[in-house]
This record gives sequence, structure tokens and C-alpha cells, in this order.
Amino acid sequence: MRAKLIHAVALLLPLAVGTSAFAADPIEAKAKVCTTCHGENGVPQLKTTPVIWGQNAGYMFLQLRDFQSGARKNELMSPIAATLSRDDLLPLAEYFSKLKWPNLAQPEAPQDVAGKAQAAISSVGCIGCHLDHFQGDGTTARLAGQQHDYLLKTMTDFRSRTRANNPGMSDLMNATSPDAIAALAQYLAGMQIDQYLAGQGH
Repeated sequence: MRAKLIHAVALLLPLAVGTSAFAADPIEAKAKVCTTCHGENGVPQLKTTPVIWGQNAGYMFLQLRDFQSGARKNELMSPIAATLSRDDLLPLAEYFSKLKWPNLAQPEAPQDVAGKAQAAISSVGCIGCHLDHFQGDGTTARLAGQQHDYLLKTMTDFRSRTRANNPGMSDLMNATSPDAIAALAQYLAGMQIDQYLAGQGH
């Protein structure tokens, strides 16, 4: 599946890079390129690909900026980001932030796993940035209900410093054991907070 996605993106890139019309396309048209991996209904094609529908705009802007600059690297996202102008980044982030976060129907973590995750959360201080319900805000990512495999990979990549665009997160993940990271991924993936967010006017 991943090889097919890489091939699909490779076919789209010449259209993005090779025509001046692409630069003038509305954001909605540019967003269609993103559906190849992130899904036409907001559910990504691969479990290691993040949900971006409903993600916080400031956070997505920073990630697009980092993909464009090379501070964050990904074999699929880096070439896509290179086709965008700097002026595209915030409108594209805002476009996706206004879409409805999909319910991936991931199961809640069992009590023992949740307890281990909550201990790690308390130790590291995750809610200081990601907030009580892990909805994030502004330039901080929503983690609640995110893809389990993506969460696990991202935290592991921060721990190994393979993902290098947030040294503070790398330090925190290095203070967190692999077992605790696995518990965090399962706990966060199973959080259902849409009803809470609706009550807060989100």
C-alpha cells in the first residue's frame, strides 16, 4: 500500500510542479492532492498517516513550514510541501482545520493501560501543552482520537530524534520508557472527545 501511495504522489508531482496554473489554483484544488494519502473522507490510507481533518491550524502550518524547510522530513510530504508557495501554507492549514475530525472508532484503552498512560502524562506534563482532553490548541496538535500507529511512530521517532523538528518533545520522550509510549499511543487513540468539544463551541 505504501509503495502505491508513493507512486500516486510521484504521478501528481509533475502536475503540481510543472504547471504555472497550479500556483493559481484555489486552496480547495490544492487540498485534493492531500487526499491521496490523508483520505477523501478524512480517514488516511495508511495507519501511520495522521488525521488532518479538524487538526489545529497553527500546528499544521508549522508542520508544512518544517516539511518545506527540511526541518521535518518525510518521503511523501517533503516533495509535496516543496510544490507549495509560502502563502499557501496557512490557508491550506485553515482549510483542513475547518473539516470534521473523523471518528476512527478505535477502542478505549483497558484500565491497566490507561493507568500506565496517565502516570506517564503526569510525569511528563503532557497536558501543559496538549490540554486536559488532548485537543491541543493553536500551534499544539490534537492527539485525542489520532491514528494509533501514527501516534506510536511519532513518539518513537521523537525519542530516537529521527523526527527532529521539536527538540523539546524529543527530550520528553527520552524521559518516557518505550512501554509508557506504547500505553500513551493506545490511550490517546481511544479518546473520544467530540461531544466535549461540541459543548465548548468547537
